Parts: sequence; C-alpha cells; structure tokens
Amino acid sequence: MHPNALLELATELLHRVLQFKHPADGVVSDFFRQHKALGSRERHTLAETTYAVLRQRLLFQHLAQSGKGEMERRLAVLGWQGNEGFLRAALSEAEQQWLAQVQAVDRSALAEKLRHNLPDWLAEALQRELGDDFWPFVESMSAGAPLDLRVNTFKARRDEVKAALAQVGIEAEDTPYSPIGLRVHGKPALHKLEVFTRGDVEVQDEGSQLLALLLDAKRGEMVVDFCAGAGGKTLALGAAMRNTGRLYAFDTSGHRLAALKPRLARSGLSNVYPVQIAHERDERIKRLAGKIDRVLVDAPCSGLGTLRRNPDLKWRQTPQGIEELRAKQAAILASAARLLKPGGRLVYATCSLLREENEAIAEAFTVASQGSFTPLPAEQALAAARVDRSFELVRNGCLRLWPHRHATDGFFAALWQKT
Repeated sequence: MHPNALLELATELLHRVLQFKHPADGVVSDFFRQHKALGSRERHTLAETTYAVLRQRLLFQHLAQSGKGEMERRLAVLGWQGNEGFLRAALSEAEQQWLAQVQAVDRSALAEKLRHNLPDWLAEALQRELGDDFWPFVESMSAGAPLDLRVNTFKARRDEVKAALAQVGIEAEDTPYSPIGLRVHGKPALHKLEVFTRGDVEVQDEGSQLLALLLDAKRGEMVVDFCAGAGGKTLALGAAMRNTGRLYAFDTSGHRLAALKPRLARSGLSNVYPVQIAHERDERIKRLAGKIDRVLVDAPCSGLGTLRRNPDLKWRQTPQGIEELRAKQAAILASAARLLKPGGRLVYATCSLLREENEAIAEAFTVASQGSFTPLPAEQALAAARVDRSFELVRNGCLRLWPHRHATDGFFAALWQKT
C-alpha cells in the first residue's frame, strides 16, 4: 500500500474512534472488516497508532495545534506506530518540518495535564488514591498489557502447557502470583495453536485469575457467577470444581453468553449452565435463594482498571456515569447475596480503580447486612489458593491490584461469609 494511502486510512479510523460513540476495539474491528485487503502489518500499524493517540490524546492535541490540515491526520502522524521511513514518505516537506519541530519539544516541561493525559475528574481521584505512586501509575498506562494465559487445570498442567508452547517457539513464564497462569512474550497467533484449540489454555489476565481463585469453588458445590459475561471466570471456576456440582453463569446479555459457548466446548466442562436473566431480581434467581454455596459478583463497572487495553474508557466515562454504576453495583450485590446458604462465600469484584466503585460499595454492604455477612481477609483466602506473595496484593483486607505495582489490570475484590 502507498504510504499516503495508509496514513489516510489512519486518519479515517481516528475520525471514527474519536467520536467516542462506541468502544474503540469494536470500531477498529468494524473498520478492518470493511477493509479486508489490509495485511497484518498494516492492521497492526493502524490499530497501534489509534491506541497511541487515545493514550496521549491531550498531549497530541496540544502539539497538533501548531500544524495545518486535518486534525486527525496530524494526530495520526504524532501517534504513528509503523515504519518511520514509510511515514516520512507520506508527508509533505512542510509536514516533515512541523513534525521535527514538535518532536523537539521538551515534554517534561509541559503542564501536568498534558503529561498524565487523563480527564481532570479522574486525575484528581487517582492522585488522592495513589499519592506519590500517581506518576508511576501514569507511566504504566503508556505501556501495553502483557498477554496472560490461564491453564485449564481440568485438562492440563502448567508445566505441560509451557513445554508445548516452547515446542512451537513461544516463550512463556509462570505468572508472578497466580499458580495457574502463564505470561507469554509478544503476540503470537494463539487461536491457531493446538494447546488453545483443544482447550488447555484461555487468554485471561492474571488479576482475573486471582478473582476466581478467591471464590475457592469446591467439588460438588452449587456455585453462581452472577455477572458472567463471556465466561472467563466461569471457566476457571468450573475447572476448580473438577467438572462436578452445578455452576450457573448468569448474565443479562445473550450476546455475551453466546460468546461463552465455543469456549465452553473447548474447555471440556459439562457442569456449566448459562442462564440469561432480565435483571438482578429475575424469578430464576429467586428460586435459588438460600441454596448456593459460593457466589462471584464481577459487577458492571467503569472498567478503568483496563486502561492499558482500553484507553478510550478514560474519555468515555464520566462522573455521572460512575454514580449510575454505583447504584447498579449495590443492587446487584444485595440480590446476589440472597442466593447464599449459611456458611457460603460471597465475592464482590470490579476492574475499576475508583474507591467509589470498590471499598465504598463493600463497606456499605457490610453495614447494611447487619451482621448476616462477615468480612473475610483476602490475604488468607489467597494464601489458601496457593497464591505467591499474597501479602503484596492486599490492602485493608481486600484484594487491590494495580498495573504499575503488580503488572496486572486494575482489580478489586472483597469477600464475606454468610453467618
């Protein structure tokens, strides 16, 4: 493809993404379906350029003001993640001179807002939460997330999977904390590998693996994954149960549950029962009240813990949206808690960084339960699940994961036992 044609495509893609009407990953996927002739390198350049702009949008918009022409083209030039010589071939002499001037700007001397590239409300919340750790967090957000795999322990062992990956030239190492995880270097085409197609592994961030381990699902139990989505944690729970008992995967989205079906087929599990519900007060939930041993509530949330993968979220979320989510989170947690039998375990989790969606919801639930639910220390539960250095993962009795500290997505989890 001619250099200028690829730059024009990057410009067009950014124009669509920066409207923020839909999640960026979906917009990028739709764009590639409309341009099927693109090669893998061209798709990589377009996608990575888009995500670079999303990560540093405020900085690039500031720098782009000194240029001329379409704003999205200038942003694409500033965020370009392809071959530099290819880019220069697409630029006019004036654009090359402008780019050289912009690249010479001392970015460390710019205003804080242009260095952290966060909306004001989010930057203020994270500065309160992190203190001196705020800037290390910002730096971690500029890097891509690693590729983590969860070994399907119903079918395989971690050392076996690692050896199988090595045989096809893929280097993998044990995840630092999860005893069932592997971290892969690079971005191999996993869906073509036998270890993937036969269900020995699933792609799952290490932090997400830890949430499933916290529930400590046992053989023969009745377990509910209350907000199952596409089922990543559901499959981890089913493997922990050794394909026994009964595991309900509840979700309001039939589309998300449909995405679980091929994964479930690969996994070899037959103890999983996907159920589409209308809302958290659905009659099918009420019929199970007081009968369930363990419930995982991976609640709908802002998703801000996944900013390395989904940088558009910081521009699409708002304080008003967070307040709406808080009401939903509290209602879902209260409804899910009714499922548990005495002695049962409840885990509330999010992939949010914000205290409002995490500790505040958990604390309010504990108070509202009036002693019918006793908080459990996360460190004890993690240690029982053979999680290495579990003390590093806990704050005030809850699981608290940060990208810059733990190399995972940002996660929170609180645990209770029904008395």
